[in-house]
Amino acid sequence: MTSAPAPTGPATPYGTPEAPRIAVRGEAHLEVDPEIARIGITVSARGTDRTDALNDLTRRNTTALDLVKTYGDSVEKLETGTFSITPELTKHGRGERVRAYHGRVHITAELTDFTALGELTTRLADLDLTRVDGPWWALRPDSPAHRRARQQAVREAVQRAREYAEALGTTLAALVELADTDAENAQPYAMAAPQFAMRSKGFDAAAPEQAPALDLEPERQHVYAQVNARFTMSPPAL
Repeated sequence: MTSAPAPTGPATPYGTPEAPRIAVRGEAHLEVDPEIARIGITVSARGTDRTDALNDLTRRNTTALDLVKTYGDSVEKLETGTFSITPELTKHGRGERVRAYHGRVHITAELTDFTALGELTTRLADLDLTRVDGPWWALRPDSPAHRRARQQAVREAVQRAREYAEALGTTLAALVELADTDAENAQPYAMAAPQFAMRSKGFDAAAPEQAPALDLEPERQHVYAQVNARFTMSPPAL
């Protein structure tokens, strides 16, 4: 009759005298140019009649969308967000008397051509009752900058472990574990405070001339990466 095998305990993270372990952290911080920029567009309308307010809102929304679409491939994404039509009641008097109707449509545009971005923002802000917020600068989720940061963090961990081993007069033997510790702290879709907010003129009127394009300076993006690594090394002669 054979005896049951003895249970094996968990491996100690501290290694053994024959195979000492080194635990290190590798870090990387890159500063790179943004790849995309987002702007928020809010189209508004106001009127004492609900139908007139809706018609004005529809017309202005179409005008804003058509303008953004004229920039072709410079616009990577164009999305309509929330829509609202809200009655404004009179402050005085009995009953629920509607004083006016307020309508809003929120649009988000994502651009890759930052030269076109400055021109588009001023042209949008020149439209009737149209507000522009942004830009919010960002990297794409699959940006090569994230990969470069992770690779740099791994190389830094290996170099740090090698320096510890050299201080003991020995060398690294093998990699035991490599753990990603929240590699990207930088926000791929950065939502920091907008750099500007522009409001259009309040009422329908012919603009005397087109406003000059804004000169926008892209905000540099910070990419972080961290890894934890464990290595074994040859026994040092202490």
